Amino acid sequence: MRLGYLYSRYPVLSQTFCDAEMLALERLGFELEIGSVYPPLTSLRHEHIACLRAPIHYAPPQEILKISEKNAKTDGKWPRDLVDRHERKYGPSVKAEQRARNALYFADHFKRRGVDHVHVHFANRAAHTAMFLKEISGIPFSVTAHGQDFMKDLGNDDLLREICAAAEFVAAETDYSRDLLRQRCPDSRIHRVYNGMNLTRFPTPNEEVSVPSRTDIAPSPVRIISIGRLVRFKGFEYLIDACADLARRGLQFTCEIIGDGPLRDDLEARIRKLNLSDHVHLLGSLSQGAVLEKLRGADIFALASVTDKEGASDVFPTVIIEAMAAARPVVSTRLAGIPESVVDGETGLLVSPEDTMALAEALGRLIEDAKLRLHYGRAGRARIEQHFRIEQTVGPLIELLQRTPGATTKSTQRHPSHPPSVAASISGVAGREAATAIAYLIDRWPDRDLPLLERELEEMKRRHVPIVPIVCELNSRARYTRAMEKMAPSLEFLPDAMVIEAEWRANHALAQKLEEDRAQQSVRAPSAIFLRQARFALALTKLQKNVSHVHATSSSALVGALILKKLLNVTVSATIEARPALPREWIQNALSECVGGRLRDRKLVRGGSFLVDKTTFRSAPQQALGLVSQKSGIDLTAGRRFWQEWAELLVRWSREQPTQNR
Repeated sequence: MRLGYLYSRYPVLSQTFCDAEMLALERLGFELEIGSVYPPLTSLRHEHIACLRAPIHYAPPQEILKISEKNAKTDGKWPRDLVDRHERKYGPSVKAEQRARNALYFADHFKRRGVDHVHVHFANRAAHTAMFLKEISGIPFSVTAHGQDFMKDLGNDDLLREICAAAEFVAAETDYSRDLLRQRCPDSRIHRVYNGMNLTRFPTPNEEVSVPSRTDIAPSPVRIISIGRLVRFKGFEYLIDACADLARRGLQFTCEIIGDGPLRDDLEARIRKLNLSDHVHLLGSLSQGAVLEKLRGADIFALASVTDKEGASDVFPTVIIEAMAAARPVVSTRLAGIPESVVDGETGLLVSPEDTMALAEALGRLIEDAKLRLHYGRAGRARIEQHFRIEQTVGPLIELLQRTPGATTKSTQRHPSHPPSVAASISGVAGREAATAIAYLIDRWPDRDLPLLERELEEMKRRHVPIVPIVCELNSRARYTRAMEKMAPSLEFLPDAMVIEAEWRANHALAQKLEEDRAQQSVRAPSAIFLRQARFALALTKLQKNVSHVHATSSSALVGALILKKLLNVTVSATIEARPALPREWIQNALSECVGGRLRDRKLVRGGSFLVDKTTFRSAPQQALGLVSQKSGIDLTAGRRFWQEWAELLVRWSREQPTQNR
C-alpha cells in the first residue's frame, strides 16, 4: 500500500506526533508520499525530520494553481458541482474554490506517484481539501481529528459531518475528542487512536535523589520547564502568577518556558511586573534536540492549560507525554484529554484550570519533595512504556488502513502521456526514464531574457526528451502569455524561501564546504548569486538524486548546476543568454566544466558540443522576430532542424558517464 499524507502546512514544530507516526509507518515498511499545501512558517526544524525517507512535496504558488484551475475548467476536470454546492451551502469562509484548486494539484501528484490512500491530520482545511481530492481522483482518504480543529477551526458542523461521511474512517486522538466528535457526527463511526512516542529518543533515565550531606549547603534551585506556543489556552499567565506565589514563599526554583507566539511581549511584561526575572525565563523556540536536553535537565514539567474565550484548548498535549517519557513529574490541569495521560497522584498532579493557588500548591509540593518527584517521574515513564509506545499506538491506525479499498488495489500506474515529475524521476517510479532524466534548471520564470523557453520545452516534449523543468523562483509580477499558461502546469517549482533556508541550516557542514570551495577558486561567482544558487542546489539534492544530466538555462542557473555536478555526480550543459549576469571570465571557466551547450558568442569556449544559439536576440531585427514568436507561439527564429539537433545532444549527454575533469 502506498500511503499519502496531506497537510495544510508541514512541518510544524508543535506537531511532533505527526512526525513520530510517519516515521513509525516507514520503519514498518509503508511507502509514504507527503504533501503540504502551504510551506512552514519557520525555517527551524526538529532533527528527527531528517530521518523521513519520503520527501515533502509542496504545492506550487497560487498563481500557478489558478492557471491549472483555468485549464481544468476548460478540459472538464474541475469539480464544478461540488464547488458550487459548498459555496452555496457553507458560504465564502470555507473557500471551496481554493480547496478544489489545491486538491487538483495533489490529485495529479498522488496519482502519478501511485498513492492508494491519503491520510489527513486535523479535521479542518486539509480534510476539506481531501474531499475534493477524492472527487477529482477517486483516491480515498481518512482523517485523524484532534479537538480544536473540529471544535473551532473548521467552523461548521454540517461540513464536519460531510467530511466524516466522505472519509473511509475517522480517528480521534483521545476518548475525550472521540466522544465530542460522536456528538457532532452521530452517523459516523469514530475510532480512538492515541498519539505515541518513539522511546528510542528517550533513553531510560538512571537517577537518584540528591540530598546535601551538610545542612549548611543550600540545595540547587528546582528546575521547572514548560513548553508550548505562547497563546492563551496554554495558560502561561497562570503559570507565571503561580511562580510569583512560589517566590513569595521563598522557594528556590527556576521556570523556563520554551516556545514563541503572539503573547510573548505580554508575558515578558508580566514577568517584569511581578519581579520574576531571576526566576522565570522565556527561551523562544528551540529544536527538538535542545528541547529534549532541557527536559532531561528539568525536575518538573508544568503545563497550565485552560480554555480561551473562543473555546480553544489543549486536548492531548504531546509535550506532556514527552515529559513523562523523560521520567519527569507533570503538573497540569484537569482539561480535555490530559487526564488520559497524567494520572493524578500517580504520575503527577492535576488541578482545575485557571486555579493559580492550586497550581502553586502542586508545584510547591514537588519542589519540596525530591523523592516524590522521582516516584512520579518513574511512574510516568512506566505508563508511557505500557500505553503510549509508538509501536503500540500506531497499530490501530494500521488496522484501519488495511480495511480500506486502497489496501488491496494495485498502485495506479503513471499514464505514459504524463512527463515524470521531479519526485518520480528521483525515486525510480518513472522506470527507465529515471536513469536518463534531464533537469532543466530555470533560475527565474517567466524571464524575458529566455523568450523561447516555453517553445523549447514544447519541442523537447514533442521529441520525447525526458525533461524535468525546475523553476527556482517564480516571477510573480510577470504577465503570462498563452504559451506560458499552457506550459505552467508541467513546471516543477522549488518551495518557498523558508523551506530552502531550512535545508541550508540543516546541512551546515555541507553549506560550509561549498563556501570554502568557492573561496579557493581564482575566479569566483559574485557572492549574492552564489549564495542564492547554492541554497537552490542544496534543496534540489533531496529531490534529484537520480537525475543524470542538468541543463542550466542561464548563466545564473549555471552556478547552481555546477554545484549539483559536485554533489550528484551529473553531467552539465548550459545556455548562456545574450546579456549574461556573470562576468565573462567566470563563464569561460564554468563552460570548461560543461559537456556542451548553446552560445551566441563562440569565443567564450573552445571545443565541446556547443551550438550557436538561435533563441536569444541582440539585434533589433532579431528582437522583433523574438517578440512576434512569443506572441504568436510560432518559432520564427529557430527551426525544426535546430531543435532536433539540440534534442539529440541532450539525450546523448544524459546517457554519458560523468568525469571528474572535463
